[in-house]
Amino acid sequence: MPILETRSLNKWFGGLHVTGGVDFALETGEMHCLIGPNGAGKSTFFRLILGEHLPTSGQILYNSHDITLAKSYERIRRGISVKFQVPGIFKALSVGQNIQIALQHHVAPAELDHEIDLLLSFLNLKPAARQLAGNLSHGQKQWLEIGMAVGLKPKLLLLDEPTAGMTPDETFATGEMLQALNREGVTVLAVEHDMAFVRQIAHRVTVLHLGKIFAQGTIDEIVANEQVAAIYLGEAHAQ
Repeated sequence: MPILETRSLNKWFGGLHVTGGVDFALETGEMHCLIGPNGAGKSTFFRLILGEHLPTSGQILYNSHDITLAKSYERIRRGISVKFQVPGIFKALSVGQNIQIALQHHVAPAELDHEIDLLLSFLNLKPAARQLAGNLSHGQKQWLEIGMAVGLKPKLLLLDEPTAGMTPDETFATGEMLQALNREGVTVLAVEHDMAFVRQIAHRVTVLHLGKIFAQGTIDEIVANEQVAAIYLGEAHAQ
């Protein structure tokens, strides 16, 4: 059974058809990447899932429940969490305090310190626990926000370009973190441009183009698709 499903999902902004009748299903336990050129509608699709935009028509189902009109906080309570491209951390607080804020309403008080320690270790941030979050490197800030999203104990984790600005080593480490979360039962849906990262984590890949699903398949199937190369990878001319 899909954990997330959209049916004939449409979003118009005035005369601009940004999301065009998208039928999409994300299986429980899957790691799935959304790719596509700029303007393909990836961010709008994400915001529809999160409830930041309401669709013009169509449905969004989460664990078979219709959440099309649900508020964002209601979706979070159901088990959806998100990490946006630009880290939304508390820069004037320590790394540990950021994690504490994320965990405090989801962990018993007696277990809070232990859970903070475990999550900092998982994020490779334990040595920086007392450091101001604003002083972290870009990659570490990304990891911290991933940790804050994970602190909500999600069943579905949405990631908007989680490796943007990272070094290759940081990108690979991020992929290992997400694979570990997936083994613990977290379903992952990521918008990503780094094809090496997509190859590292994705069970399946969906290509969006002009607000519609253009292709779906494994990373090998997507890379071998000449039409995908024409619109996204720039490796061929449209037929």
